Amino acid sequence: MAKDKLMALGLAEPAPLPQDLAAQYATAKERLGFVPNVLRGYAHAPDRLANFIAMRDGLMGSDSGLTKAEREMIAVVVSSLNRCHYCLTSHGATLRRLTGDPPLADTLAMNFRAAGLPDRQRAMLEFVERLTQAPECIEDADRDLLREQGFSERDIWDIAEVTAFFNMTNRLAAATGMEPNREYYDLHRR
Repeated sequence: MAKDKLMALGLAEPAPLPQDLAAQYATAKERLGFVPNVLRGYAHAPDRLANFIAMRDGLMGSDSGLTKAEREMIAVVVSSLNRCHYCLTSHGATLRRLTGDPPLADTLAMNFRAAGLPDRQRAMLEFVERLTQAPECIEDADRDLLREQGFSERDIWDIAEVTAFFNMTNRLAAATGMEPNREYYDLHRR
């Protein structure tokens, strides 16, 4: 991995940054201490970056029957199944922050079945796996398994929507050769 490489495409960040984009960068720097490469990669299309941020924030931060940690678990497991280096690195760091449990985040990235999760979360991630790897095979029995674990109809929608979003972002990161920021590797490990 090249030091400070953004991605394989030569798309430039606008100079100067539009005011709304500069505000997004400032928010990221305040929260993380750096600007994530996914934001920098999208910067060439500020309108689409705004849509991306709105979708991400809506999925990951809105009210839901899923905890924020469970939504990050979905992001990590989808990214693991898709072997998305960028998203595994960035969302692994977020999951470490939310859970305070670096071994859990690392185990989910390798094999969620080895994480010793409660039946409810394991069922959720098994659905995520099936939806990611064989979406055409999803049927009523798959949704019924989630209902049996106490997931509401809205929860099932949220599981599916978060799964779909990260399948999209994984493919975008792979297609562009997006590199994770080096800072992510050490975040929330202690």
